[in-house]
Amino acid sequence: QVDLVESGGGWVQPGGSLRLSCAASGRDLDYYAFAWFRRVPGKEREWVSCINNVGRTVVADSVKGRFTISRDDAKNMVYLQMHSLKPEDTAVYYCAATTYDCTRGFDYWGQGTQVTVSS
Repeated sequence: QVDLVESGGGWVQPGGSLRLSCAASGRDLDYYAFAWFRRVPGKEREWVSCINNVGRTVVADSVKGRFTISRDDAKNMVYLQMHSLKPEDTAVYYCAATTYDCTRGFDYWGQGTQVTVSS
């Protein structure tokens, strides 16, 4: 069992930055891959980025060069650093976890944190 709690969302103007945090609790969290997803009302959930158990990262083309995922296993934290935010980045962002690698289905989800990008 892995519990995930996101934080750090809020309102920002286009071009601004935010860092989302995901606090994870459970056993052997270093075996887990963590991902960020986002959802917009009326649209399907979108995968954003993932970091696997050995720190390998991958990001969606839509955020490549702007978003960076990272993890701090000593603190049981996962982060999504977002730069050059666009209105289309507005969404509820969710942290998710699965064992080992990002290619597996995600079993655990946080409650989400709202990111709003507007002028």
